[in-house]
Amino acid sequence: MEIIQFDISGKFAHFRKYYANNTALTYSLPPRTTVMGILAAILGRSRDSYYEEFSSDKILIGIAIRTPIKKNFHRLNLLSVKSLGDFKKSFESDFRGMAGNSIQTPFEVVTGLDLQKDDVCYRIFVACNTTGKETFQALKGALLDNNQVYAVTLGTANFNAFINRIVCYEDIQVTEKQADKEFFEFDSAVNSELVDEISFEKDEKLMSFIEEELLPADFVANNNRELSKMNRVLYTTAGLPLKVKVSGKVFILKNQLVTQTIQFLD
Repeated sequence: MEIIQFDISGKFAHFRKYYANNTALTYSLPPRTTVMGILAAILGRSRDSYYEEFSSDKILIGIAIRTPIKKNFHRLNLLSVKSLGDFKKSFESDFRGMAGNSIQTPFEVVTGLDLQKDDVCYRIFVACNTTGKETFQALKGALLDNNQVYAVTLGTANFNAFINRIVCYEDIQVTEKQADKEFFEFDSAVNSELVDEISFEKDEKLMSFIEEELLPADFVANNNRELSKMNRVLYTTAGLPLKVKVSGKVFILKNQLVTQTIQFLD
């Protein structure tokens, strides 16, 4: 199996929890659907047209948090629009905001531990099944040639991000194992359903940084944002490996510089 990895970094991140109506809560790491959008932006796919092309039966995606992160709330002043009014007369239109009808909304943001010095950094792993090979090769070429079509962001449009540390692992550098309740130190998020036990033997403080989330994974079809699949994942927010006893497929990536153990989000 061939795998391509890249890091995506930025000062701020926000991945809105789809079930939050009155507050803008965020996931700690980008859901699979968000990563689909990042890959689609690199290839220049139009809005809502790529859901089937990057579905989990074609493209495999793994996600890792590379730097320690934290969440904090900010207040956004948004317009309170209660009536359309007359656009020609600014004082009669709520869209103009001239009547002082703003409303403060909590907005949760992911940042590094030190806002002045640290960035938020995620590592994305991408592979493919047979039906996604053409898309994978196009993505690989665009990344290696630094030829992305659209700018990428960490969630919202104003949270600009950049891509670096692009590495391609050839077949001989990837070892696939079928684990049966074995301990591994994972560099990526893992599928919770496959975890039997979590180990804290190296650092008991790690318990405070372990999170579990139910993340969106796939949409029903192109131009249809109804969810067809969810991933329950386990990960650490401290940028540290997670030692767990797992079953299922485990991938070990090895080159001259580093060895990484990952799972794709099934």
